[in-house]
Amino acid sequence: MIPLSVLDLSVVTTGTKPAAALRNSIDLARHVDGLGYVRYWLAEHHNLASVASPAPDVMIGQIAAVTKHLRVGSGGVMLPNHAPLVVAERFKMLEALFPGRIDLGLGRAPGTDGATAYALRSRLDRREGDDFLERLHELILWETREFPAGHPYNTVVAMPDDTKLPPIWLLGSSDYSSELAAQVGMGFAFAHHFASHDAIDAMVHYRNRFQPSAWRATPHAILAVAVIAADTDEEAERLASSFDLNRLRRDRGQYLPLPSVEEAMAYPYTDSERASILRNRSRLFVGSPATVQKKLQPLIFASKPDELMVITAVYDHEARKKSYSLLAEAFGAAKSAA
Repeated sequence: MIPLSVLDLSVVTTGTKPAAALRNSIDLARHVDGLGYVRYWLAEHHNLASVASPAPDVMIGQIAAVTKHLRVGSGGVMLPNHAPLVVAERFKMLEALFPGRIDLGLGRAPGTDGATAYALRSRLDRREGDDFLERLHELILWETREFPAGHPYNTVVAMPDDTKLPPIWLLGSSDYSSELAAQVGMGFAFAHHFASHDAIDAMVHYRNRFQPSAWRATPHAILAVAVIAADTDEEAERLASSFDLNRLRRDRGQYLPLPSVEEAMAYPYTDSERASILRNRSRLFVGSPATVQKKLQPLIFASKPDELMVITAVYDHEARKKSYSLLAEAFGAAKSAA
């Protein structure tokens, strides 16, 4: 069966404050560590009332310290927000502390609004435009030490210097990152849960164009999907009502904490809002384990991921843990890890 992993945004709900959401992430990581999940990634978002974690590197250290089997990483570090040297140092430190268990996932987007993005970057430099490639190249150079002769960075060493950077993954929701990941020979993770680009096209393109490198000898493609599983289809649909209302608000630019099921069920939806929810359901897989597996199978068959990374956003933390438990049983994760 296909390996399962977790993508965690440390979701804030109307009943769970941000600090509690962070503690829930640690609890969830402990939970899935015993279920056979292979990887646990933390996202970076800023100035969003619905997401508690702006610093995945901090959470990675906390989660790696309380788990035994999971690879723990960023899904991802938004590289344009950070000096490449800082990223190199922090992830070399994590790799030194938890050798062989750390992943460095990189994204191009700021993970926030324009004003916050400016606040994050304004004291780094004044350049405008997309400088992701430049920053990625510099990050690699901190590892390879191949700065040109006479370059001022030749006197600077990313510490700890006896530790290599962990594996680098490029994250994306379009064909750009799949093409880049293939060209530079790195791992690739596609965000089906919010992408408008076709996941099958991106995944197949990456695999067909992959060029072996010092980073990876063979391609490895992760498909990130949003899933809500429960014992029955009816219960899963009830849990998903929170997601539906939250996504409807997000489409209007309202990044609010995840509402309760009761609030979502009582909301007076218009016909156009119900149509919008139905369209958004193309990015969400809801149901009993058998139903979810049936819905996912065509996408898995066509895109041929090496790994399925699951993001589950529900109001109740215990229901969220149960969703991951049910998926592990359905996909044989616990059995394969034994």
